[in-house]
Order: sequence, then C-alpha cells, then structure tokens
Amino acid sequence: MEELTRLIMEDMKPALGVTEPGAIAYAVASARQYTSGAIRHVRVALNSGMYKNAYTCGIPNSARYGNLYAAALGAVAADAEKGLESLSEITPEDDERAARLVEEGIIEAVLDHIGSEITIDATVETKNDVCTVHIRDAHTNITEIEKNGECIFRKKEPEEKRESTEKIPVIHRYLLSEILDYVDHVPIEEICFIKKAFTMNLELLEEGLDSDRAVFAKRFYEENGRRQISKDALKTAQLLCNGAIEARVLGLGRPAMSITGSGAHGIIATMPLYAYQRVHQDEISEEMLIRATALSYLITMYIKEYSGKLSAFCGCGIAAGTGMACGLAYLRHADGDTVRRVIQNMASGLTGMICDGGNHGCTMKGIVAVDAAFRSVDMALAGICIEAIHGINGKTPEDTMRHMGMIASPGMVQTEKTIVEIMEQK
Repeated sequence: MEELTRLIMEDMKPALGVTEPGAIAYAVASARQYTSGAIRHVRVALNSGMYKNAYTCGIPNSARYGNLYAAALGAVAADAEKGLESLSEITPEDDERAARLVEEGIIEAVLDHIGSEITIDATVETKNDVCTVHIRDAHTNITEIEKNGECIFRKKEPEEKRESTEKIPVIHRYLLSEILDYVDHVPIEEICFIKKAFTMNLELLEEGLDSDRAVFAKRFYEENGRRQISKDALKTAQLLCNGAIEARVLGLGRPAMSITGSGAHGIIATMPLYAYQRVHQDEISEEMLIRATALSYLITMYIKEYSGKLSAFCGCGIAAGTGMACGLAYLRHADGDTVRRVIQNMASGLTGMICDGGNHGCTMKGIVAVDAAFRSVDMALAGICIEAIHGINGKTPEDTMRHMGMIASPGMVQTEKTIVEIMEQK
C-alpha cells in the first residue's frame, strides 16, 4: 500500500456531531468507567481550540449544547468504546439526567491555556474513586490515566518521536508534483474506500433536510429546484456540502466522515466534488471523483499540519476549502501549474477567516469556501491567479501552503484569546 494511501485511510474517521463535544464526552466516559459510586464532581480542562469549538455547539441526541452538557453526558451515558460516536445512543432520559448534573453545579469546564494542539484533562470524582484521563494531540488519543493518585496507563511514546521532536510530518515530505503523481497513478482499488465518505455525508444531509431545525439546508434545496442534484453544479455543491455541515453543527443524529479530526473538514473536502461529478457524470467518471477526493484530502492535511488541529483559523474554509478547490480543478483536467494557481488564489482570498467555534456559523463559512473554490478554479483555468510576489503567496505551492498554516500558528494566537474572551462575555 502506498504511504499516502495509508495516511488517508488512517485519517478518515466517522464523527457524530461536531468532533469536540464528542471528544469531551469520550474523555469523561473513559474516566467514568474506572470509577464506581455516585458522581460528586466532573472537571474538564481544555485547550482554547477545544473549549471554543464546543462552546455553543449542538450535541447529538440532545436538546442542549456546549462544553458542560457534553461533559455531563459523558458522565451519565456516553459509550467510550465508540470513540467520537460516543453519544450515538443517548436517550431523552440521559439528556435530562445530564442537565440535572449541570444544574446542580457538579460539572465544570475550564479553559486551560491558549493553544492549537488538542489537550483534554477529564477528571471524574465519585463517592469511591477519582480518575483522570489525559488526551493529547488527537481527539481520542489517551496518553495517560490516573486512578486514586496512581498512574494505571501511560502510552508509550513512539521511538521516532523520542528521537526527534522536529520530525517532518509524512505529508510534508512530498512536493505538490509528487502528490499529483500519486493521485494519477495509485491503483483505484487501493483508494476505493474513499467512497464511504460520500455515502455517510449524504445521509447526514438527508437528516438535515428532514429536520425542522435546519434552515439553510431547506433554503439551498429550494434554490436547487427542490432537487438534491440539479443541472447547476454550484447550487448542488452548496446544498450537498453546507446542508450537511448545518446538520452536523446542530447535532443531528448522523455521523460525518471526518478528515484531520473534523467532520466539517471532511464534508467540505468531499461533497462539492461529489456534486460536480454527479452534475457532469456523462463526462466525469467515478474513478476521477475518487482520485480528486484523494487530492482534496491530502492538500487539506498539508495545510492543517502547519496550522495545528484547532486554532483561530477556520480550517474548514481555508484548508479543506483549498483542498476541495484543487480536487475540483482535477475534475476539470487541470495540470500541475493550474493547481498551483488555484492554491495561490485560495491563499489570497480566504486566509484569515476566523474560527469562532463549532456552531451554526460554520454553515456560512462553508458557503463562502464553496463560492471561493469555484471562482478560484475558473480563474486558474483561464490562467489568472494572484502571483507569488503578492501577499503571503510563496515561490512554490509548498511555501504558499506553509504560509497559510503559519497565519494560524503562530500568527493568530492573540486572535484565539480575543475570540474566547468575546464568547465568554456574551
């Protein structure tokens, strides 16, 4: 199996609702399973990205939202064995039990520090035990568990990480030209698993169309002639992409296929491409769609490795939007130089879009990203782009993507702090 295939396969994961509430619930449920007796106190300490992203986010199978309720549901009913889908079996009775814990002041959620790398420290105190679960770098990556003052689990650090903390991420070992060569030549049967993302994200869209809470999805459906697939690729893309994003941030009961730890990234990286292929299926094969999506995923990963998992930078719009734009160009038979121009256009247009948490506003950011991607590709195919001399564009596409990520980390650390302060003051 190709190294890049393995990278995609390991990164694609189903996620129910916005990833951060799921991760909080997972962390608390993981600690809870090592305790017995009545719950006395639950405390989750989060880095700013985790804290912000779940702050006003809908929770699957719940009428509530946010950090406190995600933690409370983790304590009373979440299934840690299901990872990011830990909230998939929550009942109305569980929701009410969790609400009572919040009302009684038993649940505490605190901002631990400003930072883009994921950290969760979840402590459950019961009548008989105290257990703390530590998560680092990825939403379900438990690195240490302490019970009653003793360490009962510590994840062994990989040998290569001990040797060098400056080790180059796998995706950054490749040039854009090498990524494009992989996308062109990898055996199609090796990457056919990518099709799962289309099916899963479509089911999420349909959940939104059936919900009274999803207002954008219904508007897009009307604009698209009351059809999921029309003859208008842009309108179809807006419906399939942002209808699914809306369903996700509202916490409706279907998972998204995530990439780089985010369902919204996964939706943006895939659904506009699926829409474009379906509208033009007489000219574009399913194989081309799968290859274009592999490119979209890899470009998304390339930028996100620089920006960090969670920051003040809207990775959905900027990283996944750029990845999707490159995939869209691929569907339109663009060469490598055209893909470079697409990246430069997206870097000049979208970089700087803020992330103010996983919430209904993600839908609007998705709308902007899809519009920008379609326009950037049109311009690039016509030979038009913002040239390397301007702004943050680099001399190479690799430099441009690195600069995009740097705007987030270290560039937007103070922005992150300001966003959190605004949210807490409201």
